Amino acid sequence: MTDRFDCYYCRDKLHGKKYVKKDEKHVCTKCFDKLCANTCAECRRPIGADSKELHHKNRHWHEDCFRCAKCYKPLASEPFNARDDGKIMCGKCGSREDGNRCQACYKVVMPGSQNVEYKNKVWHEECFTCFECKQPIRTQSFLTKGDDIYCAPCHDRKFAKKCFHCKQPISSGGISYQDQPWHSECFVCHTCRKTLAGARFTSHENNVYCVDCFKTDVAKKCHGCKNPITGFGHGTNVVNYEGFSWHEYCFNCKKCCLSLANKRFVINGDHIHCPDCAKKV
Repeated sequence: MTDRFDCYYCRDKLHGKKYVKKDEKHVCTKCFDKLCANTCAECRRPIGADSKELHHKNRHWHEDCFRCAKCYKPLASEPFNARDDGKIMCGKCGSREDGNRCQACYKVVMPGSQNVEYKNKVWHEECFTCFECKQPIRTQSFLTKGDDIYCAPCHDRKFAKKCFHCKQPISSGGISYQDQPWHSECFVCHTCRKTLAGARFTSHENNVYCVDCFKTDVAKKCHGCKNPITGFGHGTNVVNYEGFSWHEYCFNCKKCCLSLANKRFVINGDHIHCPDCAKKV
């Protein structure tokens, strides 16, 4: 007499028949499909004994139902992403759904693609363009104005100060004179063209001069010492009288050397005298 080998549920004999072992119980295929089969998460039909079953995190699928929810690519032997909303996606579609989006075109920036990151935002490389000329910036330097991005040449043309002399943008450095901006290389002596940035200079009739050229070409000569009156060095005050000029410290009585600045004096030829000495001459 042989042991009974029956279906746990219907008690049909299983000798020579196909059966499934479920939780240590022997079950015929008919009872398995009806009572024990898992339900496919996609089509909601039982996954029968004759079907290949796939499972992930307590969910089950027919092999043919385990597809990308976006492109419907079969994923039985492919990498996949399980999203929080329950959808299963291939790697490519998952990246498109969950990846960073370009700040310009709002399309997903795919992992590994050429992109630009700035202030925790991301752009496709070809979408990261100058607000003014619309050309991709790529590896060039750039500047911002508010939320807008500019390549350096466009930023200079639009926002940089213009040199008072050449009217071209000042992109860096430069100097200021009489509230006007200048390129350092444009701020030069009117006569010798030597740069005056960081050097002593003076101006005359809207032109600037180095000290040497001002002394030689522009400055009046003192009627007393015959040297240029520059305003540099010892004494800056000047005395002017009838077309002649003197350093204040040279405007002295020829005889007693008394300083005559802001005092009465007498001209005698090329010399000046105080009133007392003029009476003795």
